[in-house]
Amino acid sequence: MYKQAAEYIKSRLDCVPETAVILGTGLGGIIDINKDSVLIPYRDIPEFPISTVHKGNLILTCAGGKKVLFMQGRVHFYEGYTMQQLAVPVQALYAAGVKRLIVTNASGGINEDYVPGDIVMITDHIKLDLDSPLRGKNPDELGNRFFDMTQAYTPRLRETALKAAGIARIELKSGIYAYMGG
Repeated sequence: MYKQAAEYIKSRLDCVPETAVILGTGLGGIIDINKDSVLIPYRDIPEFPISTVHKGNLILTCAGGKKVLFMQGRVHFYEGYTMQQLAVPVQALYAAGVKRLIVTNASGGINEDYVPGDIVMITDHIKLDLDSPLRGKNPDELGNRFFDMTQAYTPRLRETALKAAGIARIELKSGIYAYMGG
């Protein structure tokens, strides 16, 4: 499913940057869209699931002097998609050439020291759902089905985030993300 999406994305862009950012709830409007930006609605990308709650655009633009690919929103399990369908955007970005993925979201929490509006860097996650996009036939070109998760949250990128937060005088907390169907 992801191969058609990857080919279409590559055909629409003059280059595929190494970094992509998935913008979650509330962050879809932070992108500086200008005359040099390329905007591709999800509905135009073959096999791409369409968000019913987010803007649903793929945008290539400059951020910090570098080209970055942004996803304005993502799709959710509660929208009726299968786990395999939910994985298509990330698989397509990887197949198109993206090497680094930054994901943002808005979520609740159980740490009583955290309050709404806190920014939390995820350092690990706990999956409390039985379904998985890893079920079924493994596309070998995407790598080993059972990949090493010990560095899923890259230490170097976490250090960079902490430094940037310090420079910007933003308190960046850390936590473990848990998710389940709901």
